[in-house]
Amino acid sequence: MIDLILVAVLVAVVIAAGSYVYRAKKRGVKCIGCPVEGGCCGCSGKSEH
Repeated sequence: MIDLILVAVLVAVVIAAGSYVYRAKKRGVKCIGCPVEGGCCGCSGKSEH
């Protein structure tokens, strides 16, 4: 029973993370996890951080 609950929680986390990424990309966010919100060198058009 505990295994079933653990699998359900893991599936819920993966689905939540996937939907977050999907919504962010749909809004046009370039660097989803970027703490400076687009001000890093990776978001300004350069290929390296």
